[in-house]
Amino acid sequence: MGKVAINIATGSLQTEDIIVGIDLGTTNSLVAIVREDSQQPIALKETDGLTLVPSIVHFDEYNNITVGNPAKDMLLKQPERTIYSAKRLMGKSYKDVSKEAGFFSYNVIDDDTDSLVKVQIGDKFYSPIELSSAILSELKKRAEHILKVNISKAVITVPAYFNDAQRQATRDAGRLAGLDVLRIINEPTAASLAYGLGAKANEEKTIAVYDLGGGTFDVSILTISNGIFEVLSTNGDTYLGGDDMDRAIANYWSEELGIPADDKMAMQHLRVTAEAAKKHLSKNDGFEGEISGKKVTLSRDKFNELVQPLIDRTITACKNALKDAGIAKDKIDAVVMVGGSTRVPIVKESVKSFFEKDVFDDLNPDEVVALGAAVQADILAGKNTDMLLLDVTPLSLGIETMGGLMDVLIPRNSKIPNKIARQYTTQKDGQSGMRISVFQGERDLVKDNRKLAEFNLTGIPGMPAGLPKVEVTFLIDADGILRVSAKELRSGVAQSIDVKPQYGLTDEEVEKMLLDSLTHAKEDIGTRALVEASTEAKQMLDTTEKFISKHSDSLSEEEIAATRKQMAVLAAAINGQDKDKIQQETEQLNDVSRPYAERVMEGALKDAMKGKKVL
Repeated sequence: MGKVAINIATGSLQTEDIIVGIDLGTTNSLVAIVREDSQQPIALKETDGLTLVPSIVHFDEYNNITVGNPAKDMLLKQPERTIYSAKRLMGKSYKDVSKEAGFFSYNVIDDDTDSLVKVQIGDKFYSPIELSSAILSELKKRAEHILKVNISKAVITVPAYFNDAQRQATRDAGRLAGLDVLRIINEPTAASLAYGLGAKANEEKTIAVYDLGGGTFDVSILTISNGIFEVLSTNGDTYLGGDDMDRAIANYWSEELGIPADDKMAMQHLRVTAEAAKKHLSKNDGFEGEISGKKVTLSRDKFNELVQPLIDRTITACKNALKDAGIAKDKIDAVVMVGGSTRVPIVKESVKSFFEKDVFDDLNPDEVVALGAAVQADILAGKNTDMLLLDVTPLSLGIETMGGLMDVLIPRNSKIPNKIARQYTTQKDGQSGMRISVFQGERDLVKDNRKLAEFNLTGIPGMPAGLPKVEVTFLIDADGILRVSAKELRSGVAQSIDVKPQYGLTDEEVEKMLLDSLTHAKEDIGTRALVEASTEAKQMLDTTEKFISKHSDSLSEEEIAATRKQMAVLAAAINGQDKDKIQQETEQLNDVSRPYAERVMEGALKDAMKGKKVL
């Protein structure tokens, strides 16, 4: 007899997998489902009554992981081993985050290159994908504990401004957590779905979604036409949110009490009390508290005055978003409020006043994105037939990159028709050709996927490695035919190929490929990380070798000897195939070469400037 699962939360028989909706947030994350009995989306609550899981990961000395509130407790005790805001690092390179390094209390490795960012804890290196996957694993575990059924499928939300690399990183994080990510949807789209906007097939609407969280703000303008959501524009500030309101109150009190800004303990106490004051003033006209034995007070009017400049910045972003979308304010049909900080009355009043209409704010603003993800999951499960479900790609499509890795351009479940382009470059000086190999599948190494086609782009003019820009474009038309084209942008050399629709796979084969990708997720992503670390290390060795040859006159024998010694250590680490060791020794080589590289570059700059007037 087959197993029949019973959903404890709803009391109904569970005939198939539940697909959950997940809001993977910068500050907090949560899971939601659509109840079978009421057909209403609900956020899943643990026995403590909380739906939110802080997006914080802590590693102890033995690299054991804790996530959520227990990890949050370690923020002050072990800040260098406690990771927050990992979402800010998703799909980012060192260069992208170097300006923000001061924001993080943990060690974000910054060697000023285009490689994807890593976080160092002790002698281990973690990618944002691994950090986000720890949060998703915790959410999966919570959902399974609450619902008493196995969870393996999910819809995950991302900000509308997330690029292709950030979306792919989110998918990888889900896969590493043992989740088949059926769809990545935009947070403003999810919030609209939660309010039933776009639920009818013939609906045409223009919506503004105002999302003010703990640490980030964004506003999106989207249109809905026949169930298709299109983001017209997005604007905002990734360092503006409720935390800034707390800081404004804390600074006001610290001046009043004469507490110096460098008194860390007192300032932390101030911030905690400030947050309590903000929440209290959402329902009351005044607040009284105590800091280090001294009484502090705050009226709602004074609070409004303190946070008004922050709110003005969000309204400016709304104006810019409308301008970018080419839409007049009076053409907005609905304004949806998202994020815990929209509970502050003056925020709502300012948004109503700017858009000159009432706002959608009935649902819990912390939960609305997850609730919308659950609505999308319900559509994918085929239970909500009122809403449109578009044709999608059955498996991911991508090309082979260095080290035999699969670089996905069109992820599975992307809607058809679809078009995406990405730029690549050459690995060797004077390289005149590039082989474009097209693969289908979910595994990280192309050898585990299915080859669909291959062609050569020839006639690339001889240039140093890294200089040519080859744009590879994948275009799937409405019939499912894939056209792959490659073009060297500097010279205009181009080549393309057509691949037949459906790519000749049965449903069973597709299912097996998906299952394999989940079963092997951990080892696949480990292999990918090792290949990427080795490739980066080899490039570092190559660059260092060229630099020494070119500038040997400017270097001392000691510097050359120390560099050669470290290069040998790094070469041995590459052979040893230990990712963390390779990354450690790459960092070490970086540290050895940085002082003289900077000296040589400064000297070259001074020589170039000699005899020239600087205007």
